[in-house]
This record gives sequence, structure tokens and C-alpha cells, in this order.
Amino acid sequence: MPTQIIDHPAPPASGWLKRYYFARFAFSAAWVAAAFSVARSAPQLAAILLVGYPAWDAVANLIDAQRNGGLGSNRTQLLNVIVSTITAAAVAVALGVSMNSVIVVFGIWAGFAGLLQLATAVRRWRSYGAQWAMILSGAQSALAGLFFVRMAGGPEPVGIATVAPYAAFGAFYFLVSALWLTVGDARRGGLRAAG
Repeated sequence: MPTQIIDHPAPPASGWLKRYYFARFAFSAAWVAAAFSVARSAPQLAAILLVGYPAWDAVANLIDAQRNGGLGSNRTQLLNVIVSTITAAAVAVALGVSMNSVIVVFGIWAGFAGLLQLATAVRRWRSYGAQWAMILSGAQSALAGLFFVRMAGGPEPVGIATVAPYAAFGAFYFLVSALWLTVGDARRGGLRAAG
């Protein structure tokens, strides 16, 4: 009796997930480049970037959830959309108070958003695999949130450069996830061709 090879094709939405992760990487990488260069000496641009980062997170989660069954089927992303939208507004308000207040808001957001990202990645693991980087990213984001709040209460000056390394790690994890899915799809394609 011939051995039967059971093929497990990639889910149809994995192409979207790869594009989504690459887009999130590109945005975060561009944000970090702007934060470390022109934004450090341009307070208005820094303010736009600081409000824009959680706002982009809200939009990105909304689009991703809609492409994967809607917000009703993706409760963690629904919560992330709500939390990130509120955070963008809170950052705008905090900018009128002090940069320390902005960093506190970012810290609280990073904690919540990290836990929600981790939960989303755990839920997606069965369907897509390659979610270990998103789980690490979510856990690290939650820890970074505590670090931000602690830094905001300290004597050291804080600014957009305080947030930039956090965004850089996010970019890295999105890139790793996108590449991991790409390699996984290529391997499955090679197995199908060999079979």
C-alpha cells in the first residue's frame, strides 16, 4: 500500500497576513527613522508622530480584523482598536501637559496593546503558525509599558527618542513574522511540487 502524503496547504489568508506584517514593518521602520532624525529637532513633527503611532495601530488592527472575519470574530483586535484610538487622543492631550505625561500614556498603551497582541497571536497559532515572534513582541511590549511608566517618573529627560527603540523592536518582530510565513509557504510549495 503506497504511503499517503497529507498536504496541509497554507490558509488562504496567509498571503494577506504576510502583506500585513510587511506593511507594519515598513511603517514602524519609517517611523523610527523619522523619530531618530528630523523629529528630534522638530517638536511639531514629533507630536504628529507620537499621535500617529497608536492611531496607525488602531487602523492596522481594524483592517486586519476585517480581512479575517470581522471585529466580532477578533475580539482582541476590537479591543486593540478601541485602546489604540483612545491612546491617540490621550497622547494629543498629554502633549499639552508634558512629555513625561506622554510617556506615561505610551506606557499604559504599550502594556495593554502588548497583551492584546499576544492574545491575538496565540489565537492565530493554530491557523497560521509562525506566531512565536508576535507572542514575543506582545510580551516585550507589555514589559516595555512598565519601563515607560517608570522612566516617566524618573529624573532623566524623555522624548520621542524614548519611544523609538520600542517601535524599532516592533518593526523587527513584524519583519521576522512576515519572513517566517514566507519561508513556510515556500517550503509547503516545495513539498507540493515534490509530491
